[in-house]
Amino acid sequence: MKNAPLRRGHHAVAVLVACSLTACGGGGWGGRDTGSSDPSTVLNPKTKVTITIDCMPPATRKAEVKEWNEDVAEFNKTYPNVTVEGRSTPGQCMEPARFTAMLKAKSQPDVFFTYFTDLPQVLAENGAEDISAYVNPWTVPLLQDINPDVLDSLRHRGRLYGLPTSNYTMGLLINRKLFEDAGLDPDDPPRTWEGVRAAAKRIAALGDGVAGFGEYSAGNTGGWHFTAQLYSLGGDVVDSTGGEAAFNTDLGRQVAKNLHAMRWEDDSMGGTQLLKWGDLQKRLAGDKLGMFLAAPDDITYMVQQLGARYENFGMGPIPGGENTLAGGNTYMVKEGISPDKIKAAIAWLNFKNLTVGKGQFDWSRTRADGLPVGIPQPNFWLDGSKTKDDATRLANATMPVANFRTFMDNPVPGKAEPPMAQEVYRILDDVMSGILTDEDADIDTLLSTAETRVNEVLADQ
Repeated sequence: MKNAPLRRGHHAVAVLVACSLTACGGGGWGGRDTGSSDPSTVLNPKTKVTITIDCMPPATRKAEVKEWNEDVAEFNKTYPNVTVEGRSTPGQCMEPARFTAMLKAKSQPDVFFTYFTDLPQVLAENGAEDISAYVNPWTVPLLQDINPDVLDSLRHRGRLYGLPTSNYTMGLLINRKLFEDAGLDPDDPPRTWEGVRAAAKRIAALGDGVAGFGEYSAGNTGGWHFTAQLYSLGGDVVDSTGGEAAFNTDLGRQVAKNLHAMRWEDDSMGGTQLLKWGDLQKRLAGDKLGMFLAAPDDITYMVQQLGARYENFGMGPIPGGENTLAGGNTYMVKEGISPDKIKAAIAWLNFKNLTVGKGQFDWSRTRADGLPVGIPQPNFWLDGSKTKDDATRLANATMPVANFRTFMDNPVPGKAEPPMAQEVYRILDDVMSGILTDEDADIDTLLSTAETRVNEVLADQ
């Protein structure tokens, strides 16, 4: 599932993480030149190889295709033996069913896109290579500046299986026009769930089909957002052992009862429910919804795909503020490809996604190509890399960054998604749909039934 940085550890911790991934002092993978910080000296394959890369932009996104081709050409100046073959399959990067089918058929590209939460599924299908021995400060020079919590999301039993391309933490995304129309301050979104409920009633009172607050309840997204709301109050969906459900509690009932009251007592959530990702964005962009929980990249989607204007949106931290759900996207390397192909894959991912000022972080080029600059995520950098990236992002901003200042200036600690996340979310969809479609819903029964089902899923890990 799609920036205040996640907070845990700094330079010393990152160095330890890097060492743990590469067995520092233990010889690594045998191609390391410890006297150089240039990845080309250790990652250049000695023979010609072709690597296939997932999620090349489709032809309809001309500016992004232009940048992709520029990056391939620049990459080949350093790595002339590597042919980069981009693949652009509609829906391949986003559709769970297509992704599952691809894994089972072993048809994924050499370098394939996943959500952080996909790691258990990928490993169950023997889909990804353990890249621990190939990733170290000599092959990925900014490794020490990547937030270790982000890297932890891509590890299993101490081994690394992916490199991040983006990360997110969730906040409260608002329609500034509707806030102003309702007499609310768009620069000060509500910080508590009581405040959200009060603001939602005022926005819904505008009439004309406007809802104050929106929620998902289908396509695994309802469970995803139930998790986010529970995290915001300090709760857990799965206990610290990863073996038992932890949401059938007073905090879980608080989330459920508040949503039920907003839907049925306040009538502030609208009559159309069973919504999934994309539905709330359309309503917010069309001035029919006041606010919902989201990651900042939803704003880019609404502007680029739905024709909205950046000026109409703002963002604050997640109400409650105890924790916020953190996730992101990664690329993994297909299990069984040759060592030279793995080296080429790491070199490409380092250049395209993990170099400040290059590839996806070349903000001056992004601005010149008419693409958005200023969204506060992805931002998985720490220390000097964060300072440099933040400065160039701000200097090239194409949107009113001040509209998102409340979100950026009030970071909430990030909390990773639960184990078996997609299966857990699918079950919790039933809790959300029950609350939002049945005025007589029995919340205790919904939570108890979901608890039993989640425990069965966790027992099968």
